[in-house]
Amino acid sequence: MGDVTLPRRLFLWCMALIYMAAFVSLYVQVPGLYGNDGLLPARWQLRYTGKPLLDQLLSSPTLLWLGPQLGLDTQTAMELLCLTGAALSLAATLVEALRDGLVFFCLWALYLSMYQVGQVFLYFQWDNLLLESGFLCILVAPLTLFRGPRAVREHDRVTFWLIRWLLFRLMFASGVVKLTSRCPTWWGLTALTYHYETQCIPTPLAWFAHQLPVWWQKLSVVGAFVIEIPVPLLFFSPVRRLRLSAFYLQVLLQVLIILSGNYNFFNLLTLTLCLSLLDDRHVNFWLRKADKSADENSGSGPLAWLSYLLELVVWALMIFGTIICFDLQVNSAKNGISSRTAFTYHQFNQFLKTVTIPCIWIGVLSLTWEMVTSMFRCACVSGFLQRLWGMVQWSVFAAAAVSMFAISLVPFSYVEYDSHARLWPGVRQAHGLVDRYQLVNSYGLFRRMTGVGGRPEVVIEGSNDGDTWTEIEFMYKPGNVSAPPPVVTPHQPRLDWQMWFAALGPQTQSPWFTSLMYRLLQGKKDVIELIQTDVSKYPFHQEPPAYLRAHRYRYWFTEPKADGSYPERWWRRVYDELFYPRVHLGNAFLDGMLSQFGLKDKSAPRRVSNTTVAQAVRWLRSRVRGVPAHTLIWTLIACSATFCLLQGLRSKNKPPEQTGVTRKMAEKVSDHSGGVAEDLSDPPEEKHKQEEEEEEEEDERNTEEEEGGKEEEAVSENDEDGEEEEMKKDEILDESF
Repeated sequence: MGDVTLPRRLFLWCMALIYMAAFVSLYVQVPGLYGNDGLLPARWQLRYTGKPLLDQLLSSPTLLWLGPQLGLDTQTAMELLCLTGAALSLAATLVEALRDGLVFFCLWALYLSMYQVGQVFLYFQWDNLLLESGFLCILVAPLTLFRGPRAVREHDRVTFWLIRWLLFRLMFASGVVKLTSRCPTWWGLTALTYHYETQCIPTPLAWFAHQLPVWWQKLSVVGAFVIEIPVPLLFFSPVRRLRLSAFYLQVLLQVLIILSGNYNFFNLLTLTLCLSLLDDRHVNFWLRKADKSADENSGSGPLAWLSYLLELVVWALMIFGTIICFDLQVNSAKNGISSRTAFTYHQFNQFLKTVTIPCIWIGVLSLTWEMVTSMFRCACVSGFLQRLWGMVQWSVFAAAAVSMFAISLVPFSYVEYDSHARLWPGVRQAHGLVDRYQLVNSYGLFRRMTGVGGRPEVVIEGSNDGDTWTEIEFMYKPGNVSAPPPVVTPHQPRLDWQMWFAALGPQTQSPWFTSLMYRLLQGKKDVIELIQTDVSKYPFHQEPPAYLRAHRYRYWFTEPKADGSYPERWWRRVYDELFYPRVHLGNAFLDGMLSQFGLKDKSAPRRVSNTTVAQAVRWLRSRVRGVPAHTLIWTLIACSATFCLLQGLRSKNKPPEQTGVTRKMAEKVSDHSGGVAEDLSDPPEEKHKQEEEEEEEEDERNTEEEEGGKEEEAVSENDEDGEEEEMKKDEILDESF
């Protein structure tokens, strides 16, 4: 694989942007979710027992333990952590020097602190994925404290390889669990006929995707299986074009998911991980920049023809295997392609047993190759001290990469029990020691397709007299059948997501729902803002309801009319059952549920912090109150992108600074132009004498410098070539970032 300087810098910029979106999204929801009057107050998770601070950090690694020492209550401390993370990540998107390993360590520690007290509202796979990829950023990012932000380190390819391994684990496991779950919709290839309308928060395009013919939906499931199971193996291919093909297939899948569903920053983060499949040469192709290495590597030699042949064989096998495994046939009667699963669960389980351990060995060989090539690059550095320092860095980061790879084998092997049992016990013990820090995690989205009999949806109703009931409409989740699906990416409305999970079972499986009913009866504004950012749209904003209840409905997308026109409503629904009985403040059932789930706060009300920091946090909260979170996030993203674009245009139009190479070239040009001017002005006789004198002086100079100058010339030529390459990379990245 070629140099990865440009993809690495692009990856770090995207990670800073995703961190910013995650922190801002969480900051907006902190008071309603974790505040003193929120659904699950975070202070309940922090029991101050008088232990030393170090012991508390080891038992629960969160910076919120420092809150009392700063004079802050838990809610204010959480808001401060989110604001700090948002400001730090925003600064990292704008200033390249801040995309530093130390800065990414701070961002990871801040998000981990929130995760430790986040409870059910932060236990999503994309939160785990952000923590794992965020920790890898600490290894990938440069240390600008010792070297510049654009310094190229010989071990960069080793640490950047860990991102590719994480992407492989994510995609491979996501494909495998769909089949190991024995979900009939995945095995019957009909999952997408339900997915678009049953996902948590669909987009308007999901309605149109749902109307596609069944044969196309089934073929799309086949395509998803191919992209998620066999294609990730190409991430480690020695043939560059196979890796690029795998990159574009992953991008295609993620873009289609983004267009049809609101999955917050998850798919954007996956796209960012895909950058690990690129190299400088391909990024230069995007930027329309000439690349000398491309001209040198391109050719029609035996090696090039061998790579072409290998590509044909790989794609032929993949297409042939897809046709056989899914029995693809042209159906002329339906003007489509018929498909079905042509293998059994037992056969697929045998396939997993066969490939899981070889996948691990493929990872071992790929990492070993990157380590060996990086070691040779370190050994080729000129200068003893520089070579020694490079080898020390290589040793440290190679050991870190091997350690991260080893402990990641534990969650990766969860996909196959026998392979997991064959792991070395020491690896499992090491994984257990760092498990609380979320360094590595297991993944597998959409294991089973829900809502096959209709999308279950909980609708809360309120009343002041017990006779007239008014539905409480949420801002994002389906409720009003005439309201179009929203577009909220990359924001995640965490209450709306949990409402989707709550509808899948009885209310006893979602203890927080009782807390929601209790807070709405109390009229807590922070919780109301989770439902409607504009409180005036909440039907009981003037006076809390006296009674509340909840029903479960079944929702389906509407269908186009017979004449092909679009219907007036997006949804249709049918009543299912009572989800939560009628309750009011002081109701025995409500008090019993609060006591059963430990949701009654018996402690005395906390005194509001009045420190300068707390007042500043509350002032900023008053400034953003009422602004929809997705609007706030996209405003920050647009401002960041605009600033980086203007910065790139400014650096492009700015005349380049004269380095040693450009200065020498300028001197040569000036000497040449001066000689031409003298030639035009001197008479022929004087000119002839002057030429003879100059030739004699030049011969004497050449003989003196011939013996001692050869080594210096060779070194200077190498330095000039290195400086020219560094200048080109800097100019390219100035324009792109």
